[in-house]
Amino acid sequence: MVAVFIGSISAGLSEKVTISGSTTALPLVEATAEVFNDLQGDCEATVTGGGTGAGVTAIAEGRSSIAMASREVKKVEISKYGDGFRQFAIGYDGVAIAVSKSIYDAGVRQLTSDQVRKIYAAEIKNWKEVGGPDKAIFAIAREQGSGTRDTFDEDIMGSKSAETPGVSTVAAGNAEVKTAIIGSDKAIGYLGFNYVQRGNIRALSIDGVAPSVQTIKDGTYKLHRQLFLYTFGEPKPCAQKFIDFATGPEGKKVAEELGFIPF
Repeated sequence: MVAVFIGSISAGLSEKVTISGSTTALPLVEATAEVFNDLQGDCEATVTGGGTGAGVTAIAEGRSSIAMASREVKKVEISKYGDGFRQFAIGYDGVAIAVSKSIYDAGVRQLTSDQVRKIYAAEIKNWKEVGGPDKAIFAIAREQGSGTRDTFDEDIMGSKSAETPGVSTVAAGNAEVKTAIIGSDKAIGYLGFNYVQRGNIRALSIDGVAPSVQTIKDGTYKLHRQLFLYTFGEPKPCAQKFIDFATGPEGKKVAEELGFIPF
């Protein structure tokens, strides 16, 4: 994956802070890094995605300064690398269940948690079974290690190890899920709430509650989670400076402008 380098040419002599991980948190942290780089010249933040699991591995192996995560570090990761992970909460997010515009326009505006579970368990295979058109369902999932997948599997499937034989394809990030939904007339997928606020896809109400800033923040929308930054060991000075910025007033302002929910 090609890194997104953010900052001015004048920052060439700055200390680098490398940040990688969650594609849910990626738009927020990229925007935060842009403001951070513009406001000071001692440190330069560079941001890439790759998914939560990749970000956690990168900091533990010394390849990144900071990991972005849409879940907490797992016990298996602590067992493998030790208990050096340091957690910093940066906001809240929801996992939206989204469908192709044609499916939404045909009348599928909401589903129950059990209906979604049955779609991914291959117990419901056609949209007509949930009030939609006579089309086979094209179900999109995220890759193993994704924090978004962990939230979906735990809150909808009932277990992070649940079988999902109804899955038609696996996407490597939120943007890829969104692209796949837009490119199909019969798709369903799950992705970070921020990704459904723009574009030609529609988020469904789940168990009668639509995802929104308010329902995610107050917990009435079922699929809600926190977003984190992690370091392995105590942060180095520039990493700490970025974390302080991201969790402070400027970072919260960026989050609100992008439709994220500050911590």
